[in-house]
Amino acid sequence: MPNPTAAMLVIGDEILSGRTRDANMHYLAQELTKAGIDLQEVRVVSDDPEAIVAAVKALSAGYDTVFTSGGIGPTHDDITAENVARAFDRPIGVRDDARALLAAHYARSGQELNEARLRMARIPDGASLIDNPISTAPGFSIENVHVMAGVPAIFQAMLASILPTLTGGAPVLSQTLEINRGEGDIAGPLGDLAARYDDLSIGSYPFQRDGCYGANIVIRGQNGSRVDAAMAELAAIFPA
Repeated sequence: MPNPTAAMLVIGDEILSGRTRDANMHYLAQELTKAGIDLQEVRVVSDDPEAIVAAVKALSAGYDTVFTSGGIGPTHDDITAENVARAFDRPIGVRDDARALLAAHYARSGQELNEARLRMARIPDGASLIDNPISTAPGFSIENVHVMAGVPAIFQAMLASILPTLTGGAPVLSQTLEINRGEGDIAGPLGDLAARYDDLSIGSYPFQRDGCYGANIVIRGQNGSRVDAAMAELAAIFPA
């Protein structure tokens, strides 16, 4: 049985402009691999309402689970929550449980729960809250979409609370062999190997080092014995 599938939607002008480097995709991919969930698509969209709505609709329909990052803070350009609500035709408003979390947090820190901060308590109807142990402002899950913060530490904390609720599959196993020959030299035998092991993923990742060409060949799969067998054949074809 194939593993469950997932997609990620990264939201924010700061990512597309290059002002901010996204770290969440790399972290999510690693964690989903461990959980046996296949991350199959990552999309990046700007802070544009129609782009967010269209992407949420498409990814939600195409994959078992969708994770979003970014755009749920207190400023005017944090527009993810209302547009995820639009994608599912749900009303959105300040919810009592989210407001209570924020009120307690700001009371402890001696700060005011002003109108801007209250924006972070807007939750679509029917959504469940995602715990935020770092800065309290919650994310939320609606249908198969999990809406989370863009700040990496908070994204990671929210993901930790979501992953145990998801049904995973078999973890993907991986082995790597470095071959100090150009891809043009190894392509033929590598293609033959991939055809014999079509249940595995065999990827070639070239490099240039000290004027010499080479490639790291990565073999991935859920069946450890098959990965071992393919790697043994590869090593025999291209001995060190």
